[in-house]
Amino acid sequence: MKKTIFVFSALIVALLVLFKLSEYSYISGDLGIETVISVVAILFFAIGVYINKRTSKRQGTSVDEIDKEKVQYLGISKREYEVLVHISKGLSNREIGDTLHVSESTVKTHVSNLLVKLDAKRRTQAIQKAKELKIIAA
Repeated sequence: MKKTIFVFSALIVALLVLFKLSEYSYISGDLGIETVISVVAILFFAIGVYINKRTSKRQGTSVDEIDKEKVQYLGISKREYEVLVHISKGLSNREIGDTLHVSESTVKTHVSNLLVKLDAKRRTQAIQKAKELKIIAA
């Protein structure tokens, strides 16, 4: 957290310095306003690309990191796993049923089985445990 605050503070200071330099250059007649705007736009574009690359490296667990052996060890069926993935996306029982082409009561049964197998009392707790066990993407 401190590193993030420092980076954004440094960006703000650099931006203020750039604005002051561009103001001086514009007033003295060395640069046109189009040049100043172009430099600022290119700078923001470069910062955006850099931040995007850094954050995309940190995102989520890849498919290779999912522990399929643990899924089998827990006795989670293929359909129950599909329901678990849809729960992690925040879908309701009705939405999961529509997506998987099963009835809502079937989804409730799968959710109930998942709660028992993951030793959870609520759906959110089941998702949290599944992420800790690395059986779904974080």
